[in-house]
Amino acid sequence: MVGESVVPKLERVIRRAIHNDSYFDLIRKLSRQSVVKHFDAYADIDWDNPDFRIDPDDSRWELESDDVLGATEWYRAQSPRIRSRIGLHMLANFMKIGVIFEYVLKRGLLDFASRLPTGSPEFRYCYHETIEEAQHSLMFQEFINRTGFNIPGLSRLERRGAEFVVRYALKFPELFFVFVLAGEDPIDYVQRQILRKNREDIHPLLRRIMQIHVTEEARHISFARHNLRKRIPVLSTVRTARLAFSAPLILGAMGRMMMEASPQIAREYHIPREVVDAAYRNNPIQHRGMHEASSKLFGLCDELGLVNRWSVHLWKVTGISPETKSSSSTARQ
Repeated sequence: MVGESVVPKLERVIRRAIHNDSYFDLIRKLSRQSVVKHFDAYADIDWDNPDFRIDPDDSRWELESDDVLGATEWYRAQSPRIRSRIGLHMLANFMKIGVIFEYVLKRGLLDFASRLPTGSPEFRYCYHETIEEAQHSLMFQEFINRTGFNIPGLSRLERRGAEFVVRYALKFPELFFVFVLAGEDPIDYVQRQILRKNREDIHPLLRRIMQIHVTEEARHISFARHNLRKRIPVLSTVRTARLAFSAPLILGAMGRMMMEASPQIAREYHIPREVVDAAYRNNPIQHRGMHEASSKLFGLCDELGLVNRWSVHLWKVTGISPETKSSSSTARQ
């Protein structure tokens, strides 16, 4: 269970040890945790349990009233059948995004590991994480298959973008790990928020998937964050400037992808453009949620000097940076 996870304590230990130049000892700790607490997509989920059956008309798939789309008059006016199918379809779509993201992540991690020196503890951890992400992809895809929805994979343009990101694992690993966190942080935030509510009406299969995912994802996030803490301070001025420019754009794009209904769903259920805009584009509640989901990565970038007077405008435009933090960062420059 997530409540039993030792990750929060481990995170505190890691932060102390980084400052004591014990980075590789920490990577070994993460690797040991991957051995002690790991999951299998099929051994640890009872897919044939009758309670785990997916019925698209199940009211438990409906969006909650505090969801930005679920709160719209348009959504509440739909029939119960349509409301539940929209909620389930959105979940399946987010899981497909997870499968695609993890496809890019796994390839990048393996490329990154291929350049590590013999004996590097990072090599072992990259393989642990790759294995765990492969199990997550199996878990997400099995859920998608059982919904009955046809969720498209990568388009030709998206596949080119994926190849572009993978190449950075070798050419510019700091940028690659920013991409990693930009994908992991928002979905981790959303899933933890749902689990914290401890709703009795949440579907047990969805609960189990999220419990597994947040437990293992905490290690992956820790690795990426502390890898950046180790690497960014020794980057050249040119690369640091490039990273400062790219980080808010990457996080803004990934956050929207992970936290908004896809254009495909809007088309399929004939959601009016004004409803989409009211729910996502022009909604201060959505903007606040985007900021909260991105606050950890924003804070890390601020800590590492990537939020400066040249990049601060981009952080504001993407809706990630609160005015108070932006002002304090700018004042330091």
